[in-house]
Amino acid sequence: MAAAAAAADGTEEPGMEAEAQELPLGCGGAGGSPAAGRSPDGEERREPPQASVSNGGDEDGGRELVELKVIWNKNKYDVKFCLDSTGAELKQKIHSLTGLPPAMQKVMFKGLLPEEKTLREIKVTNGAKIMVVGSTINDVLAVNTPKEAAQQDVKAEENKKEPLCRQKQHRKVLDKGKPDDVMPSVKGVQERLPTVPLSGMYNKSGGKVRLTFKLEQDQLWIGTKERTEKLPMGSIKNVVSEPIEGHEDYHMMAFQLGPTEASYYWVYWVPTQYVDAIKDTVLGKWQYF
Repeated sequence: MAAAAAAADGTEEPGMEAEAQELPLGCGGAGGSPAAGRSPDGEERREPPQASVSNGGDEDGGRELVELKVIWNKNKYDVKFCLDSTGAELKQKIHSLTGLPPAMQKVMFKGLLPEEKTLREIKVTNGAKIMVVGSTINDVLAVNTPKEAAQQDVKAEENKKEPLCRQKQHRKVLDKGKPDDVMPSVKGVQERLPTVPLSGMYNKSGGKVRLTFKLEQDQLWIGTKERTEKLPMGSIKNVVSEPIEGHEDYHMMAFQLGPTEASYYWVYWVPTQYVDAIKDTVLGKWQYF
């Protein structure tokens, strides 16, 4: 009766105006309880629902986005990124997330991420894992100084010696000839690492060896018939290689696992088109420029 009397004389009951203002903030109004989310004295207000963000949001101008999982130094980042952006642009995004300058990043998706191609061109899909390896500038400077000195010492020693392929320890392997099942070589071309292990090569004992690059674990697996050595790439001090005389489309290559040449692990008959990709992957481009 009090409400009717108030309506009759044109006086609004307290709370009516507040109720009318809250309706547009609900989930459409229809089917909901008008008193839901309020206390009788009107002090508690229901918060308006947050707008959901879709792949075609205004800030992306309708461009198609892809959801990525960026993994760096045990940290994981869920990122939505434009599918038609390039690898170089993704590196800039990673820079904003991690603080790693693009030049210091080793970004991997089925091998090293090409900077000039778009994510669509390299067939990145929703949920793809993007592995990032890299250190801050201070960390790299601290590590690079002894590595660069070691590399210079190695080069100086190599200049004094006869070609590696003529040395006795290597000749006993090379004289066996090229393995029948070695992978084909392409001279004058640089290629990214294949998606399958590099196989059909010899080690210093003349046994068969294969190289598997586990990019998601930042490891190099060296496999023989007897066992598989799983080496963190950061533990490899240097990588040296030299074309095989008379077969320049193949290289002999050594991974330095310790402080001296005695720690070299030699692999023979590496196809020349993969030599630079192996060095890039193991050492990182910035470490031997």
